[in-house]
Amino acid sequence: MNGHSFIRDRLVPIGSILLVILVAWYIAAYSMNAPFQRDFDRRAGETRTATEFLMKTMSQPKPTMPAPHQVAENLWKNTLTVKPWSKRSLVYHSWITLSATLLGFAMGTALGVAIAIGIVHIPALDRSFLPWIITSQTIPILAIAPMIIVLLSAIGVTGLLPKALISTYLSFFPVAVGMVKGLRSPDVLHLDLMRTYSSNKMQTLWKLRIPASVPFFFTSMKVAIAASLIGAIVGELPTGAVAGIGSKLLAGSYYSQTVDIFAALIAGSVVAILLVTAVDIVGRFVNTRMGAKPR
Repeated sequence: MNGHSFIRDRLVPIGSILLVILVAWYIAAYSMNAPFQRDFDRRAGETRTATEFLMKTMSQPKPTMPAPHQVAENLWKNTLTVKPWSKRSLVYHSWITLSATLLGFAMGTALGVAIAIGIVHIPALDRSFLPWIITSQTIPILAIAPMIIVLLSAIGVTGLLPKALISTYLSFFPVAVGMVKGLRSPDVLHLDLMRTYSSNKMQTLWKLRIPASVPFFFTSMKVAIAASLIGAIVGELPTGAVAGIGSKLLAGSYYSQTVDIFAALIAGSVVAILLVTAVDIVGRFVNTRMGAKPR
């Protein structure tokens, strides 16, 4: 892809969408903050010009809807003007959440792969277990997270592991479903060829099914890593955590600091983008090494 095509096919569409979001955000911020500012000015007996009113609406200390520039200022202040290991730093809180995310993602990936291999090779699991793991994802995570936290804390398990288990719960499912599809993707002729070589199930798994499932595996991992991050954040909410993106969301809700809430949400989004991008890069590298044509 040359520079002109990259600008036309990537930068222009993405930039256009971001511009629309930014304009809609400013309009929403003005619409939601204006009633409070209008009432405040009326009680204070002040009369402002339209420009002054707009500026005051966009600079409230505790706005109903923070303006984009307020969130950007908060992000700058809490990432680049403080030390990364400071408890005021969003980098520090992001790292706390990231550690639980990665542990939960690793456990969820291993569990999902194990379940997929079992379903593909044991017909009874396909008929009995697969419907249950699909049903498990219909239960709201906000209902399960407190149960996991309370049960584990009752036996003395606190800290990173409970949050990681919630991440595991959300991340194993896309891996399991993707791997089942991937392990079943080899052509019937290829499976018959393996049988003519007198290959057993384990040899067929390692030499045919797993290589064929690699594209499905990395696609499902991109979904799983994002779900794992959500699980880690949700896991921080019922614990009253003092560190992590979830703790920033809690503190912001307690003290009506909507700017902090939006900054924490954007920090979580940036972490999710970085994680999905990292998985995508690894997936492209592995697929290329296995002979796939680069896109």
